[in-house]
Amino acid sequence: MRQQTQTEQIAKDVAEVRLPYSRVGVMRRKLRRGLLGTFWKFATFVSTSGKRIVDVLVAGLLLAMFSPLFLVIAICNEGTLFVREIRIGRWGFEFQMLRFNTTGPCGRIITALKLHPLPLFINVLRGDLSLVGPRAVLPGELSARARAVRKRSSVRPGLLSLWWLRQMANIDFGSEIDVDLEYVEQQSTGGDLGIALRSLPAMLYGASSPVVPDQVEILKVPIRNIAMDDALQFIMDAARGSSPQQVCFVNTDCVNKAQHNAAYAGLLSSCSAVFADGIGIRLAGKILRTPIRQNVNGTDLFPRLCGRLQGSEIGLYLLGARPGITESVARWVEKNYPGASVKGIQHGFFTPEEEPGVIDRINNSGAEILLVAFGSPRQDMWIAEHLPDLRVGIAMGVGGLFDFYSGQMPRAPQWLRELSLEWVYRLCQEPGRMWRRYLLGNIVFLSRVLYSIVNRRRPLHSLDIRGH
Repeated sequence: MRQQTQTEQIAKDVAEVRLPYSRVGVMRRKLRRGLLGTFWKFATFVSTSGKRIVDVLVAGLLLAMFSPLFLVIAICNEGTLFVREIRIGRWGFEFQMLRFNTTGPCGRIITALKLHPLPLFINVLRGDLSLVGPRAVLPGELSARARAVRKRSSVRPGLLSLWWLRQMANIDFGSEIDVDLEYVEQQSTGGDLGIALRSLPAMLYGASSPVVPDQVEILKVPIRNIAMDDALQFIMDAARGSSPQQVCFVNTDCVNKAQHNAAYAGLLSSCSAVFADGIGIRLAGKILRTPIRQNVNGTDLFPRLCGRLQGSEIGLYLLGARPGITESVARWVEKNYPGASVKGIQHGFFTPEEEPGVIDRINNSGAEILLVAFGSPRQDMWIAEHLPDLRVGIAMGVGGLFDFYSGQMPRAPQWLRELSLEWVYRLCQEPGRMWRRYLLGNIVFLSRVLYSIVNRRRPLHSLDIRGH
């Protein structure tokens, strides 16, 4: 009994000794958490304040520079300087977005010089807008998820936006709300500066006209001029069809090869669809005044196609590249799009004697979509030769797509793709193999485009028609 009493007393003494130390530890942890929280709040405040300070300085400087122009337009338009449009600002509050009045005597000059957005800097100065942020939308325009809309509205709308930049680059990166949420989550001073700098070249090559032809021809290569979503729908519909179809993706190198390869040129003219791939084709479209609606390349299309295949009975067959590559691509699909089915794989290193067996394996797999990665034009010529024997809905040549999604070759950073400079990244990766294609091939291609314009405009009497 006495021993038990002594033990209890020792435990009580120990507890009394530890109690102050435990309280000190708790106080220290609370103080540490409080200091960290204060630091992050201060960092957020500095970041937000820094963005606002830059907005005010830039807007104030530009308004001071163009103030004489405001006075001239006000006098010319007899005092009716602005038109006001209701837009949704930060936290969902409405504001009046200002633009120059273009209905007055100075309207044609303002429109011709594209000066009508200048009053937007007044909105920036007032805090309605920022230089960079999501697009200022009309009331009721956004019909996305309520939580996503609230998160999007936590920042001021901007004169420049990430969505606008990607639209100018004619690259499909998903919906506007998803791109805006990406901006909100990753917003930083450096990111805003990057968007502003990338906007300068984007303004030069610009987005396509809203009214574009559905079919264009570049150096006698017919191109189906559709957006990424329409191309995906075409592929899905063809996969369900009863007769096999062939799709080709063409870049400047493909068009160059078609100029001296009659069989390849004939194939491009007769296949089910040819999609435009790359900045060179888009520049050619602008030069020829037949704008390309969107850059529909296989590398960007592939993950979107896998997304559409999820939950459907339609499956892929992957053919081409080095041994082991298609296995890696199949694992990538399984990991990222578990509902999509890869029904068969085969590397591209097989002999002519093994070819019938390869075709049998494709047909027995039950795959509806065949992706062939042999390189252009070999992949397209192979598909055209064997299409009557293939029991697939649609077959497409996809070039180096497997190398990207197998992890063998890194793809260009997104900001380079937004600038349409992915070819520069590829050139730096493989200068020995790519220098002729990009440095010489692009020049040859654009020279041919310009020559076609000159030749088309040459008067009939200047042509050599002897022998006709």
